[in-house]
Amino acid sequence: MAFTFPQVPFCAASWVPAGPCKRARVYQQPNVSLHASTSQPAAPAQQSEIGGKARQPQPLQPPVQSQTQSSPELWHELLGADEDEPFNARARSASDAAVLRRKGHLKEQDFLIEFLLRMHETHTCQEVFQKLDKWIVEHRRDGSRSRLKRMVPTLGSFFTPLNLVEAFQEYDRFFALSRRTYVPPNFAELRHILNIAQVHASAQSLKLCAFDADGTLYADGHHIEHDNQMVSLIVSLMRQGIYVAIVTAAGYPGEADRFEQRIEGLVNAFRRLRLPTSITDRFFVMGGECNYLLRIDGASKQLAFIPDQTWKSRLMMSWSEEAISGLLDTAQEALKQAASQLRLDVEVIRKPRAVGVVPKQATIYEVLEEVALTVQHQLADSALPFCAFNGGQDVFVDIGNKSIGLEALMKHLHVLPSQVLHVGDRFTISGNDKATRDCCCIVWVANPEETGFFIKLLLNDIRANRAQPYIE
Repeated sequence: MAFTFPQVPFCAASWVPAGPCKRARVYQQPNVSLHASTSQPAAPAQQSEIGGKARQPQPLQPPVQSQTQSSPELWHELLGADEDEPFNARARSASDAAVLRRKGHLKEQDFLIEFLLRMHETHTCQEVFQKLDKWIVEHRRDGSRSRLKRMVPTLGSFFTPLNLVEAFQEYDRFFALSRRTYVPPNFAELRHILNIAQVHASAQSLKLCAFDADGTLYADGHHIEHDNQMVSLIVSLMRQGIYVAIVTAAGYPGEADRFEQRIEGLVNAFRRLRLPTSITDRFFVMGGECNYLLRIDGASKQLAFIPDQTWKSRLMMSWSEEAISGLLDTAQEALKQAASQLRLDVEVIRKPRAVGVVPKQATIYEVLEEVALTVQHQLADSALPFCAFNGGQDVFVDIGNKSIGLEALMKHLHVLPSQVLHVGDRFTISGNDKATRDCCCIVWVANPEETGFFIKLLLNDIRANRAQPYIE
């Protein structure tokens, strides 16, 4: 069964009670200094008293900006500017200036964000993130018995500290969230604030940046072309000494050229720029969730498979072909039964490590969601790990998942979870990025334009940190 979070009705009564405006203070941002990075505390914002005459709000003073925060001018620059690389201007599908103003088109399911949305019924944004900052510190000390774990039982780990108050203030300066009276923050805005905090935190020690492909680096059903904005951004990350991995559900055993076709613009850029092997050796493609690993061959400058025994874990090497075939047989039958139950005519696609169904006629997302969740339930007792996910236009079951693949790559590269950032667009219960939450830090995007913005912000932080390294 697919779940969606109900939208808050657009009316004053949803947020402001009738009669004396005892909640008026919620919509004014307090200027009390909370961190050592701010120089002097400012006077608190004026409050309306219960049953009393409402006071006139005073003009908000901009908070003192810390080194980790970005100014609105920088945000405009990051939203509009391409990396300084010799690539043609890309054809944009949407105005970059509107990237962070998107509405709820993403399939939005997340228990932590839904919990934060409910908190806004009784708290200001500033108060919500003040509390969340404290709860995350406690959760990082003891994740099994923390207060936040009791309130959000499905919560996983936070691999880095997060400064969400500063992230909120940064977003607030750009979109005046604290000045809104009748419209609470939506799911996407809270997701953006969490992303900003994670980007700033990860920039301190990042060694591996992993990306989902469809919907993250390029639009669904497309591939990386020469004018894709991510070409220059990926090259810039690699030039900063950071490993880059594209982790995708697509799997083509023994066909490296088919993987390369999906990122042709990027591989061609490596050749055109004549990048040395010291740079190209930092690039990987993980296919079939976790089943195939490729890198750029130093001589041919083409993608080539890395032998399984050099990077796969013992668990992955223990999966027998008989067990894999048995799971895929069961999954195929479950997919067909679920589609039949929903009167959905589908084409079955079987691969060595995956099986899926593609509708023969157009359908809606919710139908595919039902198929994916039904199959997840039916395969729950499987002896082998699997990923049953809604791809937006199809439903597939893969052997293994992205968490298993990333953990193997992390071990191969000798990096820690706190040094890894995975950027994806499918972190919902039916998404194939969801598993990565268990092994590393994440940034949740809705489209390639958002990916571009957050990677620009990340690169800006990395360059600033390296220009002015922190000294104890």
